[in-house]
Amino acid sequence: MPRILLVEDESAIAETVLYALRAEGFEAVHCLTGGEALQRVRSERFDLAILDVGLPDIGGFALCRELRRIEPVAGDELRVIFLTAQGAEADRILGLEIGADDYVTKPFSPRELAARVRVVLRRGPVSVAADGVMRFQHDAEGRRIRYRGQPLDLTRYEYGLLAALLQRPGAVLSRAQLMDRVWGDTLDSGDRTVDTHVKTLRAKLHEVANDADPIRTHRGLGYSLDVD
Repeated sequence: MPRILLVEDESAIAETVLYALRAEGFEAVHCLTGGEALQRVRSERFDLAILDVGLPDIGGFALCRELRRIEPVAGDELRVIFLTAQGAEADRILGLEIGADDYVTKPFSPRELAARVRVVLRRGPVSVAADGVMRFQHDAEGRRIRYRGQPLDLTRYEYGLLAALLQRPGAVLSRAQLMDRVWGDTLDSGDRTVDTHVKTLRAKLHEVANDADPIRTHRGLGYSLDVD
């Protein structure tokens, strides 16, 4: 049963969302604050978090960044959907850029939100090709990745880069997103750092299968991982 973490400070909204999630067969846990959510994620496993942007103690965007950094409990598997009363396009773009899988503006239908949760959870980090060959196998706890059955000898940052792309297969991640997720607050890193590590990562993937290039470059936007 998928476990959903709901972080919402308005009890009336939380009750309706919890009811809709549980009616869909999810196990749902509610936290009123971001601090409480961080404590739960450090000790429990969740498949997806629904975060209110306007929390009283820590903003939903900042909370998302913190949840992404908690390992191995949340690791690369945790999905994120934002809830907010703000409908501005800039807020939606920011939410998606920092790693959210979806964005829902209040007021909303709890049943529609539950349906969106189900859709997001269908997006898996492991890909199986049409011929039945598993392309990527990701052991998040052991920090190991196999490509077409072959273990990859990756540096710390190459692993982080590929793990970030595997988290959202097909989605375009900007250099800023990748810098935030992989390099964090490292002061001497820049956009060229991402490009350099993509180049070395591509070379290692080519060693396994020189006829394929699963990492796609989107000029002016960033990179995505083709797992089909």
